Amino acid sequence: MRVIRVGTRKSQLARIQTDSVVAMLKTYYPGLQFEIVAMSTTGDKILDTALSKIGEKSLFTKELEQALERNERESPYDAVVFHPKHVGKTLATLPEKSVVGTSSLRRAAQLQRKFPHLEFKSIRGNLNTRLRKLDELQEFSAIILAAAGLQRLGWQSRLGQLLLPEDCMYAVGQGALGVEVRARDQQVLDLVSVLHDPETLLRCIAERAFLRHLEGGCSVPVAVHTAVRDGQLYLTGGVWSLDGSDSLRETMQTGVAVGGAQPEDGPEDDVQRAGITARNVPRAAQVAAEDLGAGLAALLLAKGAGAILHVARQLNDAR
Repeated sequence: MRVIRVGTRKSQLARIQTDSVVAMLKTYYPGLQFEIVAMSTTGDKILDTALSKIGEKSLFTKELEQALERNERESPYDAVVFHPKHVGKTLATLPEKSVVGTSSLRRAAQLQRKFPHLEFKSIRGNLNTRLRKLDELQEFSAIILAAAGLQRLGWQSRLGQLLLPEDCMYAVGQGALGVEVRARDQQVLDLVSVLHDPETLLRCIAERAFLRHLEGGCSVPVAVHTAVRDGQLYLTGGVWSLDGSDSLRETMQTGVAVGGAQPEDGPEDDVQRAGITARNVPRAAQVAAEDLGAGLAALLLAKGAGAILHVARQLNDAR
């Protein structure tokens, strides 16, 4: 019997997510044997440098390489965790010059624009480490984390404020679980296909296509918001300068048929759309989602997004 080896980061959150995926696969394939292999990634090893300064993409997935969507997406929103002395406050009611920790240029740029009375400072480490720094060091009044991470670790009680899109749009793919499979490993591609959630997958294809065509990454503030309603996929995307003073934001939509539609069989079954392979979602819907992301990126670039991102990269490199 073949053993399916599943790679994961060593962090508690990564293990929880990996264990949940393996548990789901075991319910579909009780006769298969799975082995979890934990390893440290580049992003885990470099903890004294801001993510935006390291200069590599896929810092936490390069050794594991995540790329494939499945299962209903958790909350993609960002969350604020407050120092115990500030519990009950919001970002708007924190004292002047309060320091808020975040590892993300995307969050810092948007929130500086929305809450100019606050200061934002880089904070590194896994969720456990960041929460310990918040509680013990007295340096931060609050930190910004992905809500999905708090939920998966069972730490919902620490969630002090949920940031909705009008305050802070989220990162591409945030809240969705992904697994990479070797392109020619047909058996494993078939195995994971049962876990795809069609709407989540289409939203992530659009988001990833948007980011890819902007040539974005950790070194520039790019954010998105997606939704599927009444057969329409809506994508809002934006770019910001590092201090949030300059920005562009637009929304586009396209029709996607997922409910009741049957996926097509054919030679293009394993074609990747923005790095995602899905066999049980209609091909036309995947193409529409990818075109939507590329189209929105083209619209923003035509309006000057390239110049904003170029300056952001230069300023980030000069820090």
